[in-house]
Formats: sequence, C-alpha cells, structure tokens
Amino acid sequence: MNKLSDNMKGALLMMCSMAAFTFNDTCIKLIGPEMPLFQLLFLRGAMTTVLIFVMARMMGAIRLRLPASDWAMIGLRTASEIGAAFFFITALMNMPIANVTAVLQVLPLTVTLGGALIFREAVGWRRMTAILVGFAGMLLIVRPGPDGFDIYAFYALAAVACVTLRDLSTRRMSSAVPSMTVTLAASVGVMLFSAIATQSETWIPVTARDAALLAGASVFIIGGYFFSVAVMRIGEVSFVAPFRYTSLVWALLLGLVVFGDWPDTLTLIGAAIVAATGIFTLLREGQLRRRA
Repeated sequence: MNKLSDNMKGALLMMCSMAAFTFNDTCIKLIGPEMPLFQLLFLRGAMTTVLIFVMARMMGAIRLRLPASDWAMIGLRTASEIGAAFFFITALMNMPIANVTAVLQVLPLTVTLGGALIFREAVGWRRMTAILVGFAGMLLIVRPGPDGFDIYAFYALAAVACVTLRDLSTRRMSSAVPSMTVTLAASVGVMLFSAIATQSETWIPVTARDAALLAGASVFIIGGYFFSVAVMRIGEVSFVAPFRYTSLVWALLLGLVVFGDWPDTLTLIGAAIVAATGIFTLLREGQLRRRA
C-alpha cells in the first residue's frame, strides 16, 4: 500500500469505511426481528461506546475543555445522531437494505442545499440542477403514492433529515474539537436515550447468535468510524468523497446474498440518478474549493 498515491489510499480507506458501515447494518437487520428496537440500540450503543472510548484514549483525542459554542454544536449533533439512529434502524428493519441505503445516498445533495438555505453558502445553477435531479431520483426510490409509499419510507427520509442536520452542525464546530470526542459524545447520547426508552419495552434474553451479531456490529461500526477519520487525513476530498457511493454496491450484494432482496427497476434507476448527481455535486464542490 506504500506504493499507492495518497488519493488511492484515501479511496481504499473510504471503500473500507463504507463496507464496514454496511456490514454493521446487515448485522443489525439480522437481529431486528428477534429483539426490541431500544434494547438493540442500547446494547450496541454500550459496546460501541466502550470501544470508542478506548480508541479515543489511545489516540489522546478526548478533549472536554471546549468553547460553549462548540458544546452547543456537539449537543445539536448528538441529538441529530439519536434521531438518525432511531429513524434509520426502524426503516432498516422494515425495508430492503439496498432501498434504505439508496435513500441515504441523497445526503451530499441535502447537505449542500442545507448549507445554502441555512448558512447562505453560494450554490451555482449546476449544483442546484443536480440537487433537483437527485431529488427526482429519490422519488423513484420511495415512490410517494397509494401503491408505493409507506410509513417506513418516511422514516428513511426522516433519517436523511437528521443526518443532514448532524453534518451541518459539524461544519460549525471549530478545528479545536477532535473528531473522536464528537463521535464519543454521539455514541453516549444514543446509549443514554435508548436506555431510557427501553423502560417502555420488555427485554428479551440475548441468545448467543444475537450476542455475536451485536459484537460484529460494534466492531464494524468502529471500523467504519476509524476508516472515515483516516480518510480525512489522506488524499484530496474531491477525489476520495465519491467513493462513499460504494456503500450502495455493498448494500445490493448483501441484500441479495443475505436477505434474498433485489430492488426493482425503478428503484435501481432512482439510485443511479441519486448517485450520479451526488458524485457530480461532490466533484463540483472540490473544483470550487481548489479555485478558492
């Protein structure tokens, strides 16, 4: 790997990150039918929090003395992470994994649009056109109407909204905030929220199979976080970022092999449109950043 350019190293790390997150989703979906939602979130959150804390301590990346403005953004980001976890996993349990993943690929478009609407960031006609076309592709995936739209598609869209708010709040943090501190705060927040919410559920015994899947999910999500942090330190963002769409390839393969699901033609066309417009938006932002 030392012979590879920084851009290729970054691309490989991004693909590893997307694979890890998608394998985490697969483990969670396999557990889902057998375990209440908040019990699942709490157990995974507890395992993940311990692993993130250990990793952050080893990296010396825990910093609590931060400006109040940064803590406000960390709080907003953590609340958004809690909402995203709830809505995404609910959708994941009730929709094919490829469909949910395809909906989430609209994130670069929603973040760009959110930056324009909330922070008054300049968005030219090319990117705005890509956003509109991408949203049209998303409609092909969720298909609002009496035959195609259901409440779980709404949950997937709500997850997109929460992650968009999460990413926008991250943009407003100063460079003094370590990424692992932010990640640890989000993990603790999800764990505490689910611990409270489990009071409304009846816990079930955890089987050896479910324990193994939970452990696997925790390892995969930590791997995803680790690789995503490493990506930011290697290669050009405009080159590396489009490789996030490899998560859709993994979702298609795992959905077919593990769950026997394959999206219909309209969903595949919508996913292709969303991915193409997202990649264009990321590349265009990279060009503008280099010019600036």
